[in-house]
Amino acid sequence: MSPAAIAVLVVCIVCGAAVLVLLAVPFVRAARFRPEKEEGYPDFPVSCDKEKAVADLAEMVRCRTVSDTDESREDEAEFEKFEKLLPRLFPNVYKACEFTKLGKRSLLFRWKGKDSSVSRVLMAHYDVVSVEQSLWQKPAFEGIIEDGVLWGRGTLDTKGTLNGVMQAAESLIGQGFVPRNDVYFAFSGNEETNGYGAPTIVKYFKEKGIRPALVCDEGGAVVENVFPGVAAPCALIGIAEKGICNVRFSVEGKGGHASAPPPHTAVGVLSRACAAVEDHPFPGKVAKPAAEMFDTLGRRSTFLYRLIFANLGIFRGVLDSICKKSGGELNALMRTTVAFTQMSGSKGMNVIPPRAEMVANLRIMSGETVEESVAYLKKVIGNDDVRIEVIYGTDPSNVSETQGEAWEMMKRAVSQTWRGALVSPYLMLACSDSRHYGEISDHVYRFSAMALSKEERASIHGNDERIPLEKAVQTVEFYLRLLAQF
Repeated sequence: MSPAAIAVLVVCIVCGAAVLVLLAVPFVRAARFRPEKEEGYPDFPVSCDKEKAVADLAEMVRCRTVSDTDESREDEAEFEKFEKLLPRLFPNVYKACEFTKLGKRSLLFRWKGKDSSVSRVLMAHYDVVSVEQSLWQKPAFEGIIEDGVLWGRGTLDTKGTLNGVMQAAESLIGQGFVPRNDVYFAFSGNEETNGYGAPTIVKYFKEKGIRPALVCDEGGAVVENVFPGVAAPCALIGIAEKGICNVRFSVEGKGGHASAPPPHTAVGVLSRACAAVEDHPFPGKVAKPAAEMFDTLGRRSTFLYRLIFANLGIFRGVLDSICKKSGGELNALMRTTVAFTQMSGSKGMNVIPPRAEMVANLRIMSGETVEESVAYLKKVIGNDDVRIEVIYGTDPSNVSETQGEAWEMMKRAVSQTWRGALVSPYLMLACSDSRHYGEISDHVYRFSAMALSKEERASIHGNDERIPLEKAVQTVEFYLRLLAQF
């Protein structure tokens, strides 16, 4: 073999070996992409009055605290009924805690600790969304208990949470427990309408110079079959939430009789705009909350998914494609989403509308803004005849830390209550009152303290909202373990 041929052979062998090494690297990374060894948490037995926990929650449900953007349509007597109910149900809390009502829908309790230099906040809201009673199997506001289940609006969102907080405090105070640091219970009565309840409390904290070391509000839950390749239950704690923006799209037309239409009516132009937006989803990205979730749960997934999550630099496009095709929660973790929710045109079936409009609800990805989102919509639609205006919008929340004492407290209480659940950060897709607390705390966590099935999650803001009694009790047990660390 000539020297030239030998040289060519050597080059081929070297190149082949390099290719094999490059191909092997992702598989080696996937093989090494395993959970880090963690010390388990010791058992922390707690007990509560289970009958009281269930009975009290049923009484709360019987208060029809339905909030509305038009306050004239609210039944103020029901809100007053709820507020008067609390001291009767939780006398220990009212004896030991300083209670302040900040405005009409902001209830604040201060449980003074041994050292007031540090404070922590447990949140919930006591308003609920409306119901279409004809679609429910049971009355929504009677607090019916049957076959181990409590039925009613608010059992999950979030009177069940408020009940858990207050039951735990009532029990601990009765036992003579005094927290190391100050604890605040902050309850708002118009969360469902993006109201002033929580902002009023945050303003109060800012005026007092209070920066909570931990804030816990509604959000994630203990769920199953939500992360690809993971069979174990996952306890998802939201460390941030997406922004929200309602956008109105409108087109002006000439109107007229439907017998002689123009090539494109206002409705037709809007339809094209709608299709353009849906056919061009916002670009995918892996923001910090999703990245931490992928790192935590991806390590516990099957090898195929570990191959993807361990090599996102290579397979990000594959993951993005999977998300876009599947839609749903995984897709929403990866991008700003747009859901068209309303559309209107002519009132007559044979009349061309002089104006047509539609409304979309955007959930904005961490790291992006309302302004950037609207600019993207305009670019995709590419038609100046389509007017785009923001009805309401807020940017995404700050991202909370997943290191340090506050995160460890949350993780410990969750792990001790739901043994075997994988605790993971995640990006909350919906909005909550907790976003306001990003102004005063870097440790805002969103966890609803319940193990919820897919059906139960669907009943939130839907029909037949209800909670199994043992889950209502588990919520109390979680807060007992969390408060014991305070």
